[in-house]
Amino acid sequence: MAETVEKTEEMGMIDKAKAFVSTIPYNKIGMKDLTDFEKTPRNNLVAVLTLAFVAMFVVGVAIYLMHGHHAYNVTREHPWGLLIAVYIFFVVSSTGLCIVGSLGDVFGFKDYEMISKRAIFGSIVTILAGFAVIAFEIGHPVTMLIYNVISPGLTSAIWWMGTLYGIYLTFMIIEFVFLLKHDMKNARIFGLTGLLVGLAAHSNLGSVFGFLNARPISNGVFYPTYFILTAFITGIFIAYILMGWRYKLDFPTEAKKMLIGLAKIQGLLISILIFFVTWKMLTDIYGGMPNRSEVAIHILGSWTFWAEVILAMLIPLYIILKDMGKSINAMFWASLAGMVGIFFMRYNLVHDTQLKPLQMMKIKEYQLTPEWIHYFPSMTEIMISLGGLGLCVLLYYIGSKLFNLDADEAH
Repeated sequence: MAETVEKTEEMGMIDKAKAFVSTIPYNKIGMKDLTDFEKTPRNNLVAVLTLAFVAMFVVGVAIYLMHGHHAYNVTREHPWGLLIAVYIFFVVSSTGLCIVGSLGDVFGFKDYEMISKRAIFGSIVTILAGFAVIAFEIGHPVTMLIYNVISPGLTSAIWWMGTLYGIYLTFMIIEFVFLLKHDMKNARIFGLTGLLVGLAAHSNLGSVFGFLNARPISNGVFYPTYFILTAFITGIFIAYILMGWRYKLDFPTEAKKMLIGLAKIQGLLISILIFFVTWKMLTDIYGGMPNRSEVAIHILGSWTFWAEVILAMLIPLYIILKDMGKSINAMFWASLAGMVGIFFMRYNLVHDTQLKPLQMMKIKEYQLTPEWIHYFPSMTEIMISLGGLGLCVLLYYIGSKLFNLDADEAH
């Protein structure tokens, strides 16, 4: 009798789940719908590049499966390479879009509700792209998933990062579904929970670098907070790109109002970032601390650092301050440049941490003065990384056809 009741309850739960899924609004699309877009030179170029990047991803993964980590230019001295930087780039973008999407549906700012669905879906797509890239850096992703559950490393920042991001992705998907159903009450609940988990995961990602006691250049409390700040900045950059692409730079009044508001927030955030980075470099250099000051000076002399500063900080801030964010079209192009700068920011974060060789064990024997560690990604790393970008754009495009990502006027 008890077994019959349990089976009945299980069937009832299954039926409810099926009913819930079956009521998710979506558009039926086929291959014809996916190829049905305005054939402008810009759109054709993006389509060709996206498919080329996806093809590169397939080729890069195939090479990796045949040769393993020998296909990468990582070494024992420089174990973290381009794929780690690209993974951070995508998950930072995801957290930033989550924050932007939460402004409307979680915190109730009416001007930002029009981008909520688009931003939340973008956060799902970007973190999936990040997972796709990091899966071929881990070595054994399936084994990782198994032992992540049966043998958790509760003292490991990387374990917490992976676990929290998995939970975060789940909440983002549920929030997106409720947004599609116009169930704002539940969307707000899961959106707030997902935002808190996402911020915890992202701050924890910063702690992966902050906990590196052997690397004084990154050790400390700076990166756990820096990651949250730069995530919000990245999310606003992507919001401009998404809205600019959606409206072909011919923005309606509501979109202009929202984007001007975002520009003002962005100006404040970038100013704080410049303040943070300035004091980070000053405290790194001051006092001549071994393994920190010389690394900071070396970083200041690298072109990639100045590419990060100019593209992600100075150019966008100048355009915002020029007329308090009213130059929306200029901000679109500044956001594209800003995302290039954000990429250099992530690449510098990973590479600069490993610039200084660690002391060898042979301390009583003569050894040459260690040189700076040099690293340049292999073609396999580059193909997988560009493939992640291609997957991101492709998934977003399919989602824009499959779901209505615009704000529903009736709601």
